[in-house]
Amino acid sequence: MADPGKAAQRLPAEIYYADELAALRKADPYPRPPGWCLSPKGVEAFVLGDAAQGSTPKFVAPSAIVTRVIVSLATQRGAMLVGEPGTAKSWLSELICAAISNNSTLVVQGGAIETLQQLLYSWNSSILERKGPCIEALIPGPIYRGMEAGLLVRFEEIARSSPALQDALLSIMSERSIPIPELSGDQSILYAREGFNLVATSNTSDLGVNEMSAALKRRMNFETIRPISSVDDEIAVVLREARKLLQGSGVTVEPDKDIVRALVLIFHELRNGQTLDGRSTDRLTSAVLSTAEAVSVAHAMGVYAYYYRDGVMQAEDFTDFLVGAVVKNNAADLKRINHYFESEVALRKESVWQIIYERWRKSFRY
Repeated sequence: MADPGKAAQRLPAEIYYADELAALRKADPYPRPPGWCLSPKGVEAFVLGDAAQGSTPKFVAPSAIVTRVIVSLATQRGAMLVGEPGTAKSWLSELICAAISNNSTLVVQGGAIETLQQLLYSWNSSILERKGPCIEALIPGPIYRGMEAGLLVRFEEIARSSPALQDALLSIMSERSIPIPELSGDQSILYAREGFNLVATSNTSDLGVNEMSAALKRRMNFETIRPISSVDDEIAVVLREARKLLQGSGVTVEPDKDIVRALVLIFHELRNGQTLDGRSTDRLTSAVLSTAEAVSVAHAMGVYAYYYRDGVMQAEDFTDFLVGAVVKNNAADLKRINHYFESEVALRKESVWQIIYERWRKSFRY
């Protein structure tokens, strides 16, 4: 039983932003697709932010991408979000499900399920033994519940699910129904209610694990979610999300803007293989230099500052947390980042960069 004296570590988007969603639903003047809690324009305002409607920005991407995903879900086609690890695909799917269905908790993890029963439904063996196959004994899975209630379902890392499970999805996306041969009469088939659809995600590194069939691909619209291209936008995201995580950790530390800017700039340049002023630099091969990883580093630095630095983030601690995030025990990447520090960081004159470089030179220089 949950301890009522301890707060939840993380709330789903529909609870965390409950007041904002309620205000948007109340003021939303636009037509809504059947089964939706908000209009497509209202969903977009929730995800990307709209100051006029009191909605804060939660995701950074060209609005056209978000619009296409929303429109796809208003049709009989699912939405497939593809991109590098850490590009907030899961966060986007959670936000969209929260806005459309007011429920983002119907989640299937592609790498964690192995059987059709885990995907659709299973049986309570105790009730089954006493009463035989009946609706009371049926244990619905996320897809079953989504179809029954007319809600969106999130399918994470779909390429990690087996071909057999993907074939089952093909039938669901085509027929919009689940046959239940163990039952009889009207209970022998479940028809999807208005509002049901699928939001799937896949990392580009997973696309070859279990290649999706052409038939399943035809039933989903693909959108590529790319890393944030603007350094300033990425800094704003890291600051916002780090503050949120620190607050959730009970930590009253304000992320240092100069340190966060240095963090984002290093990630941006090593990710793109190019400095902001156009000079080439090495890309790291094993590290995931995503915005999510930058948020994790900023969060860890804030927690460390709270407990060990009297509540103030220090530039001299920066490289200690950076190394664990970007090197990942890869000797070749350590050489590449060493070259980057010697050729780029060492030349930057601002005090925060000089402190970071000196700490690197003394402790991590390869």
